[in-house]
Amino acid sequence: MSQPTTPAPADPQDFLADLGDSWIWALGLALATLIPGVVVLVWPEETLHVLAVVIGLHFLVVAVFGFVNAFSRSRNESGGGRLLRALIAFAALVVGVLCLRHPLQTIAVLALVIGLFWLLSGAMTLYIAIADRNLPHRGLVIATSTLGIVAGIVVLCFPVDSAVALARLLGLWLVLLGVAELVMAFMVRSALRRLRSARTGPVTAT
Repeated sequence: MSQPTTPAPADPQDFLADLGDSWIWALGLALATLIPGVVVLVWPEETLHVLAVVIGLHFLVVAVFGFVNAFSRSRNESGGGRLLRALIAFAALVVGVLCLRHPLQTIAVLALVIGLFWLLSGAMTLYIAIADRNLPHRGLVIATSTLGIVAGIVVLCFPVDSAVALARLLGLWLVLLGVAELVMAFMVRSALRRLRSARTGPVTAT
């Protein structure tokens, strides 16, 4: 009598790849950027401590999404591209921790940390998009990364002397970046639907 075969355990890397390919996951990243932007725009009079907590939590969530996206199969990137995405995720993790640390909750330092991250992560993402001509939605990736670079430059160069001014500035850029990522998520959804349709083929009546 043959013994029942037990299914092989799922490969964690395959699980992360499948998760990163999901358009729902891309939508989650967009909402993780858009919602904090709306929050700090609606309540800009909150204290710098609250602003730092909201922004810090945002970057921690972005770090999780970025790490998973580095394993996405649909990106079809080289090892260098995946490494850069993993580095961006790690940088987001560091920024999130720095924003949540009490000694760093000053307007100048908070703006410096966030501005540097947006500038460097935008530059690295732009490099990935330019270097890989087969990158899906390459034009939108270039546009989004360019927006991130501009956001970093504005935050670093714009003179802010109050938590309210900083909240409005960060909130505006988070909303703009979130909208761009939202468009990307629905483009991924459309591409996945076309791929499924191509695989199944047209249904013919018999």
